[in-house]
Amino acid sequence: MRRVVVTGMGGVSALGNDWDSIEAAFRGGKSAVRYMTEWDRYVDMGTRLAAPCDGFEVPETWTRKQVRGMGRVSRLAVRAAELTVANAGLAGSELVSDGSMGVACGSCIGSTADLLDFAQMLIHGDGRQVNANSYIRMMPHTAAANIGIFFGMKGRVIPTNSACTSGSQAIGYAYEAILHGSQTRMLAGGAEELCPTQAKAFDTLYATSRRNDAPQLSPRPYDAERDGLVVGEGGAFLVLEELEAARARGATIHAEIIGYSTNSDGTHVTRPEENTMRIVMENALKTARITPDQVDYVNGHGTATMHGDQAESRATSSVFGPNMPISSQKSFLGHTLGACGALEAWFSIEMMNRRWFAPTHNLDKVDAECGPLDYIRERGREIDADIVVSNNFAFGGINTSLILKRFA
Repeated sequence: MRRVVVTGMGGVSALGNDWDSIEAAFRGGKSAVRYMTEWDRYVDMGTRLAAPCDGFEVPETWTRKQVRGMGRVSRLAVRAAELTVANAGLAGSELVSDGSMGVACGSCIGSTADLLDFAQMLIHGDGRQVNANSYIRMMPHTAAANIGIFFGMKGRVIPTNSACTSGSQAIGYAYEAILHGSQTRMLAGGAEELCPTQAKAFDTLYATSRRNDAPQLSPRPYDAERDGLVVGEGGAFLVLEELEAARARGATIHAEIIGYSTNSDGTHVTRPEENTMRIVMENALKTARITPDQVDYVNGHGTATMHGDQAESRATSSVFGPNMPISSQKSFLGHTLGACGALEAWFSIEMMNRRWFAPTHNLDKVDAECGPLDYIRERGREIDADIVVSNNFAFGGINTSLILKRFA
């Protein structure tokens, strides 16, 4: 089997667009969650909390032709991809566009502003707001397609639209494409734009935080006093390469992907299943050919919903035991949905390489119904880690587990 390494990393988040800024926020206990006055018009929606990428703008170097087919989700995705390609030393390289490189990109949905224009046509019979780019901006694979066009990529395009596992599945499928010889390198990750429809969807399930008067105190993954999730937005990508190809061009290697698995619960569309969560982790360990005791840290999904936190943590504990360190960055950034798996994979690599792991923000008292684990709290922790696991779980009963190793 070929070996797959990470040679580029980057992203756009509500706490900044580089790791130094994001780590400083994690160390300082700075949350990106705020009260959304923009949502006060939605009178029947309980939550007003979100973590937007305030101030995000596309670079001035982008042309009107490039931008006109991009909604916000694509703009976040392409900018994150651009930062990642530059980090990999591939900006302007023919290796990006010669067919040896493909793109795998996930998001929950396209841009909802354009969906609204089509809805107006269906409701009122007036389609004047719809133009030649409306469908391009709203189609489910808009982010993946826009990335491919922006960089002139000729390799395979893998869109993943699996809710909260969109980003992690994109990385997993990209890993498998290289592992089995279909591509030499892949640009893999995910993005999501913030939309009140997302908050409303969780609101109807009584799954959103209503702590509107104290944004900094929510969300609270794994905490006994949590009251639901907070949605966010952003995007992140990794450049994955076959090891010998990376060495041949003198690339900096940040980490190696040694294992990946995805499966499904097959039981309920929104209720997580502890048993299949456990199985996906066990299968990832098998593909990596390692044992649970070789793992040093688990980056948890940690959404701050009761059933999700409890099922996930119990499954994690059943595989790795009560001494496994775990934390969730959603406590700082909210749930970025299609972007979370990519952001958390990026964070996992950075934390592993710098030997410092962020805590779960707002985790004061662990829920007694959560599995016994070593929950990282307060100011984070120094861990000399060589192997980390990043887990994500989604509506539809979709589970992913990604295993990353320090490269030496």
